[in-house]
Amino acid sequence: MLTMQNLCDHYRFTDLDAERLRSLQPLAEINLERFSIEFYDYLYSLPETAKILNDSNRQRLRDMHNSWFMQLFNGIYDNHYMNHLTRIGHAHVKVGLSVHFVNSAMNQIRHFLLGLIDDNYSDREERRVLREAVEKILDMNLDVMSTSYREEEMKKVFVSRKVESFLIKATERFTYGLNLALVLALAGVSLSVVTLFIWDIMHIFKGDMEKGILSALGSLLILWMMIELMDNEIKNLKGGKFNILVFIGVIIVAMIREILISTLRKDDLTTQAFLAGTLLVLGVVYYLVSLAQKYHSKV
Repeated sequence: MLTMQNLCDHYRFTDLDAERLRSLQPLAEINLERFSIEFYDYLYSLPETAKILNDSNRQRLRDMHNSWFMQLFNGIYDNHYMNHLTRIGHAHVKVGLSVHFVNSAMNQIRHFLLGLIDDNYSDREERRVLREAVEKILDMNLDVMSTSYREEEMKKVFVSRKVESFLIKATERFTYGLNLALVLALAGVSLSVVTLFIWDIMHIFKGDMEKGILSALGSLLILWMMIELMDNEIKNLKGGKFNILVFIGVIIVAMIREILISTLRKDDLTTQAFLAGTLLVLGVVYYLVSLAQKYHSKV
């Protein structure tokens, strides 16, 4: 857990820096009203911060900002001071103020204080060390206040990540189960096709040679189609890539079988020409897809 001492060490904020800030306390008190006016002019100039300020809380917030401003120069920077800054950060988160506006407001305060030092200290070295002390304490304040936003974001990310992880894993398992069920279904259908092939062969022995051969050839094509589909699904289960060519090839095989059956049925020339044209189109599509796959594999 970060302590104020750790924070001071990280920013190299020393006791000498604390003394330099304490020396600025009289100047800060004299210019407190000016700070308040300029700071609230800035806040009211932004619609996002102006909507948070209203008649009921305006004076209370002004008093709180003035108190915070003067505490920059009290010279005491302990864990109590850090806890106070943490509460301020949580208050910003609670009212829905974006961390962007906390940063931009701190930038305005930084310019105000650095300008105050430049206007009231003529010695160059003295200005430098005072400016460095002011820069450090403002950066430390901003760091602690911003932590409240980081904690809030981590809570959202933590909850979201758990939910997303659960949903992704559940979906992956469900998809894997569907693919496994599909492989089993294809295996079952393949057994049926083998039975159909045997039935077609029987037609040959019964004397219907032409019908038996063409039907058996069609059954073999379907069996080949089933083998290709099963092989593709097995590769998919093992983490392989989806191959669209397999499915186009399956459609082509189905179309060839339909042409064979159409020949057995002695369909008219129009029907057979339509089937042949469809097969030609599918062949062109298969060729173009195969070219595209080869091109992407080389890139």
